[in-house]
Amino acid sequence: MRLGLELEGWRTIFANDIDPQKEEMYKAHFPDGNDHFVPGDINALSSSQIPTVGLATASFPCNDLSLAGSREGLHGKNSSAFWGFIRVLERIPDRLPHLILIENVTGFLSSNGGRDFEDAMFALNDLGYVVDPFILDAASFVPQSRRRLFVVATKVDEDASGIEQLSNETQIRPNALIQFILSHPDIKWRIRSLPSPPLSELRLQDVLQSLPADSEAWWSNDRAKYLLEQMSPRHRKTADTLIATPKWSYGTVFRRVRNGKSMAELRTDGIAGCLRTPRGGSGRQILFKAGHGTYQVRLLTARECARLMGADNFNIDVPLNQALFGFGDAVCVPAIRWIAENYLNVVWKEEHGRQTHSKKETKGLSYRRATRA
Repeated sequence: MRLGLELEGWRTIFANDIDPQKEEMYKAHFPDGNDHFVPGDINALSSSQIPTVGLATASFPCNDLSLAGSREGLHGKNSSAFWGFIRVLERIPDRLPHLILIENVTGFLSSNGGRDFEDAMFALNDLGYVVDPFILDAASFVPQSRRRLFVVATKVDEDASGIEQLSNETQIRPNALIQFILSHPDIKWRIRSLPSPPLSELRLQDVLQSLPADSEAWWSNDRAKYLLEQMSPRHRKTADTLIATPKWSYGTVFRRVRNGKSMAELRTDGIAGCLRTPRGGSGRQILFKAGHGTYQVRLLTARECARLMGADNFNIDVPLNQALFGFGDAVCVPAIRWIAENYLNVVWKEEHGRQTHSKKETKGLSYRRATRA
């Protein structure tokens, strides 16, 4: 979040996360982290700890909202951190930020039959904000499939719904989102017209590290063969075709439980699957390299995961699983930059003029995820 916003002129002066491993990664990359990073549960933050800012961002745990998670909803053990964010804002009624940006999985829209998203939007309305949701896929910027639901909330005195723009679905506002908006006229919307996201030409092989064939990162023949044998007939046929091709090809694999059995599912369209936190090993994405009658298998490296998040030069000095946990819980840097360029900065300039932003002095604070391993 910070990297993307800083590229568009924002400055982070406060950050919070409950996880000490992510705090360690943050401070290792950002030398000023000790000056403004407050570790701990967001529910324990006091109003005196919160600075006055123009933008507040929040990425809260998706565990209870994701289709792959518990589906306990916004009041589940982890995703309820959203309400901690709301309570923080309620403690500073006289200096609420002009802009809020929240992010989560697209399952947030349908969680609990849509009631969780409805409650969240009403909570922002009650604080004096109008809200505007849209969906952005990291694949527009990097070779990773990562669709996320974003909401920009703006502090204004008047309503300006803009729902007349929703006659046709678009890439960032698909039909499911449009129908939710149209079926909830009591929510105070402020829908802005946004450009279509770019079409990235990057592919998986563009972010891979060139590791020698004898690198310890590559799995043993027996382990690689076992992965191949876990594939369904359809995926195995694809793998065999790649192996027989007289050139190197690359795909990614996730292990998933299907009908009580662990299966290896291969993706070969040049786009990596969505990075996830490596709980129980199933969240670790596997690289499948094939061609010239052979194949090799290994986990994606921490550097490759950083590149898939658009954080190519992020300082990584932690064990692999810790790095994967951090990047799996993060947001895609160029996606955030696109939001800042096409939305946040536009609104800021409309409301406050160009002078403040042109000096690169716009302030923001970030409440990061509170996921517990």
